[in-house]
Amino acid sequence: MRIKNNRSLLTAGALSTSLALLVGCGGSIGDQSNGAGTEGFDYGASQEDVDEVLADLEPVTLDYQAYASSPNADSAAEARAMKDAIEERSGGKITINIHWGESIVSYTEVDSALTDGRLDLAYNIAIYSPAEYPILDNYSKLSHYAEAGPLTGELVTQATMTEAAWNDPEFIEEFTSKGQVPLNLLGSSGNYTLACNSPRSSAEDWAGTQIRIGGSAQVPISESIGASPVSLESGEVFEGLQRGTVDCAWTNLLVAGETGLLEAAPHVTTLDQARTTSVVNIAHVAGSSFEQLPLPYQQIIFDVAGVDWLHGQIEGVMRTSTQAVQDVQDAGGDFTEPDPQIEEQIFEAQEQIVEEMIEDDLVDENLPAQLRENSEKWAEVVEELGYTDDGELSNLDEWYDPESVDFRPLFERVYEEAALNHRPS
Repeated sequence: MRIKNNRSLLTAGALSTSLALLVGCGGSIGDQSNGAGTEGFDYGASQEDVDEVLADLEPVTLDYQAYASSPNADSAAEARAMKDAIEERSGGKITINIHWGESIVSYTEVDSALTDGRLDLAYNIAIYSPAEYPILDNYSKLSHYAEAGPLTGELVTQATMTEAAWNDPEFIEEFTSKGQVPLNLLGSSGNYTLACNSPRSSAEDWAGTQIRIGGSAQVPISESIGASPVSLESGEVFEGLQRGTVDCAWTNLLVAGETGLLEAAPHVTTLDQARTTSVVNIAHVAGSSFEQLPLPYQQIIFDVAGVDWLHGQIEGVMRTSTQAVQDVQDAGGDFTEPDPQIEEQIFEAQEQIVEEMIEDDLVDENLPAQLRENSEKWAEVVEELGYTDDGELSNLDEWYDPESVDFRPLFERVYEEAALNHRPS
């Protein structure tokens, strides 16, 4: 699976090559420095074997800037999961020092902070810089091929897009060329909804509506239903909705549940059986200091990122989504589906975006079909592992218990199929 960036593509035959053939290609992450000659360990090695390899290594402390504003935030699950797993696997020899929110640098400065050493690891909201990350921006417009189940849809989307990312050498290079080490390339921040300060359903309701956009794809999507897209800084959205400067905002529930946005816009419009674009819009990366670490430390961080970090990221999405549902209820709001005509216009607009990317030679024409096929594959895996939607998004707080769901079995499968070939060695 490949997305183009004004470069030559694989042939159509190569695009359909199975993952088994891709495994033999070698990965740019796996070609990292071997940590001053230190021997590593095999993936899945026993803790006893890992401890033996680490015995003579000096302890290190690494600085990580997380998304969550505080350790008590629901979205802090990703940082906690990563920190706990790395420190446990390393026997305490690696300490993760978490910096919450934008306490070290703003999201647009993450690249430079990773390069100059202010940060060792970071939650990079790369969608904020589409000119710098055009391939990620393109992939974000292709993230709507799973069904919209409030739990299963999140899992299938993350698995599908993680696999796609690791199978695209040019996408990996989009990060490595900036001196970053990709640990996860397409993190999902959750499905997008339309949060409004008053109810909307029919075509007449949406005509002329001012909608704050959260990604470039949402401009033509908003225009397709007769609305006017508005660019507004994230910190200004709540006040804009409260004052009526904007009527609605495209928002995923990770942001909505974290910020209390739905207190000002408790009327939430969701699509029926489909997801919206721009779902995968973040990256989890290491900086220039990564190559200076002993090889076993690199391997621990990479292994944890591919399993525990993704577990924590989806846990954070689900926790904040649960809070968002409660915010809607507390504000006297509702969850509704739009008029079928509006839904169809949104679907058509999303597909038109894909067609235009193909016409502009940004996306191979086979990629959308392959993403659909792989979404079906991962949907079967999700079902096989026992993950189910036991209700609707509107009553998520009644049937989803974040303390009882472990997403690691799924992401172990994803890691072994997609990321393992890129493991430092």
